[in-house]
Amino acid sequence: MSAPLLQIRELKVYYHVEAGAVKAVDNVSLSLDAGVKMGLVGESGSGKSTMALAMMRMIKLPGRIESGQMILDGTDLVGLTDEEMRQTRLRKLAMIPQGAMNSLNPVMRIDRQLLDGPLDHGVIMSKEERKARIGELLEMVDLAPKVGKMYPHELSGGMKQRVTVAQSISMEPDLIIADEPTSALDVVIQRQVMATINRLLEEFGLSLILIGHDMGLMAQSVDRLAVMYAGRMMEIGETREMFRKPLHPYTQLLIESLPVLENKGKFHGIPGITPSLLNPPSGCVFHTRCPKAWDLCREKTPQFVEVQSGRWVACHLHTA
Repeated sequence: MSAPLLQIRELKVYYHVEAGAVKAVDNVSLSLDAGVKMGLVGESGSGKSTMALAMMRMIKLPGRIESGQMILDGTDLVGLTDEEMRQTRLRKLAMIPQGAMNSLNPVMRIDRQLLDGPLDHGVIMSKEERKARIGELLEMVDLAPKVGKMYPHELSGGMKQRVTVAQSISMEPDLIIADEPTSALDVVIQRQVMATINRLLEEFGLSLILIGHDMGLMAQSVDRLAVMYAGRMMEIGETREMFRKPLHPYTQLLIESLPVLENKGKFHGIPGITPSLLNPPSGCVFHTRCPKAWDLCREKTPQFVEVQSGRWVACHLHTA
């Protein structure tokens, strides 16, 4: 059996402020096989985007990676020098950012921005090869070649997002991290952009980590699902199985919050608010909002264990 493409082991990422350490990612572990699409889901402030930035080694002060491993294709990203990590980005893993509006240089034409990464990584191309490659990349994301000569302000939101997708696959990395890539788009364009991303993943045999809070989008887009809350991992498993039978109460409440056609006008939210990551609750961090919490949940932090093949959960209901 081959090793997973990505293994994250006991990762901790803290932001150090005057009041103390904000535990944005606290002892998180997960693995991802080659060719698999994984969703990373949770409410705002759960640590999803910090996870993405950590994998890209783009955590800035006052944040830092405290401990843990991020092993991508046999290489621990945590131990790489800044230059080694710079060379790894785009070659081995790339990121589709949340806000395409703020990710593209407003004073550079699209064609130059598409080739900026490969050229910076030492890829040598003639003028004709550059033109051909730009056309290929734009065609891959369903954009016309003429878009290459345009500036970002001349593009719609969906077109800008497609350009960032083209940037991410410009060197055909093994892993794409997409941080809420469709959050700023309307529903129809969301579906089109995700269809483009899925087609490219299959075409090049890439793996995906899709970050977001839209459980409906996750149900349609990913093979496996990882649920985070307050900087910790709550549950991981096959997407269909988790929707059919969620093990963690938080996963169950996230699924129940989806609108249902039969109950028009009725919405189910999760009571309470997410806790402070500066002073998280004792025991299980979700016990303050959990309808199934009991004494042990307040006293002891549940271990994140594999309760079935490929199914992991941190809940005393299944591990005590």
